Amino acid sequence: MAEPDLAQWRAEVRAWLASVLPARTGDVETHGDYAVFHNITEAEERTILDGVRAYRRQRFDAGYGALALAEELGGAGLSMRFVVAFTAEEQAFAAPLSTELISVTTGLVGPTIATFGTDEQRAKYARAFLRSDLLCCQLFSEPGAGSDLAAVATTAVQQDGAWLINGQKVWSSGARFADYGLLLARTDPDVAKQAGLTMFLVPMDAAGLEVRPIRQMSGASSFNEVFLSDVRLGDDLRIGAIGDGWKVANATLAFERTASGQGTRRKGGSFEDLLALARRLGKSGDPLVRQALADVYVRTQLRSATTDRVARAAAAGTSPGPAASIGKLVASANLVRIGDVAGELLGGRIAADTGEPDTFAWTEHVLGAPGYRLAGGTDEIQRNIIGERVLGLPREPRVDAGVPYSKLPRGG
Repeated sequence: MAEPDLAQWRAEVRAWLASVLPARTGDVETHGDYAVFHNITEAEERTILDGVRAYRRQRFDAGYGALALAEELGGAGLSMRFVVAFTAEEQAFAAPLSTELISVTTGLVGPTIATFGTDEQRAKYARAFLRSDLLCCQLFSEPGAGSDLAAVATTAVQQDGAWLINGQKVWSSGARFADYGLLLARTDPDVAKQAGLTMFLVPMDAAGLEVRPIRQMSGASSFNEVFLSDVRLGDDLRIGAIGDGWKVANATLAFERTASGQGTRRKGGSFEDLLALARRLGKSGDPLVRQALADVYVRTQLRSATTDRVARAAAAGTSPGPAASIGKLVASANLVRIGDVAGELLGGRIAADTGEPDTFAWTEHVLGAPGYRLAGGTDEIQRNIIGERVLGLPREPRVDAGVPYSKLPRGG
């Protein structure tokens, strides 16, 4: 089916957004919330989720939910240029700020179930995830399997017609509020590590499953550890074929390209926040301060241009290649740099809460920014991708290539 005229479609989107959301004001935000990972109570988190889910349901019901997902899978079947266009129009309105759990559920898990699930699984779960009626976290990373995701040690063993799951997952955003978890587990230790994996959908209230919040140095508990002890799952909760977990996992992560253009989640302070801070402190005329602000401004513009390149490549239906890794590196470095400049501007006032507005609040940015260099793929992994796939440098030696998982040292 031919795609609609983009200009006319954007006008319809604009009219719909105006009917459900207030217009965004042009003022720089001065609410003093500079957290990269928000430090809020469980009640506050649930309130935020309720607001985002209400809007996401409206958006899905209006036909603006899974824009780039094929029609036969429950989406709108549009190209990425429509995703980019919707995001641009949405920026003019005060849409509820999203959360990592919402993004994972609607942008990664929903499309994964729609693509790899059985007819029964699609009917029961895909639409519910895409519409955010149900929420789902990722249960991929482990203490010994983060950057090397294929080294997961969590096991799934068939027993009496069911699967018995044992293991530990870590860095699971929103696990305390999720209804389900998309779990990558090892079902065959006697083949190469990528070949012995299978994907499952696990109810987060299952017997034997325990969620423990991880307290971060910023004060927040955005992430969680998840322990699975003899958790029993029916085979109807297996996603994809046995041994196809690596294929499903890579597809799930690939959906991030689609989801990345739809987020409205603020991460830490911005150049505008820094500039406002310098002006409030009467330091915006200082040559060294102006030099530091200019550095952050240039980094911010570079990040914006790189994001633009990724969006244009996706809109044209081509792979953005290393641009996504470069963008991630630039964004991580800029967050750290913003925190450094804020600390230089505030001096001792960033270390103690004196009640003065917009001073100690920057502490959450300073403490949270380094974590962003790990989230979503470490800086080292991004540099490996750029080095190997762009610069053509020799690949890192892989002594585990083709070796059965059970024969690897320490099972890793």
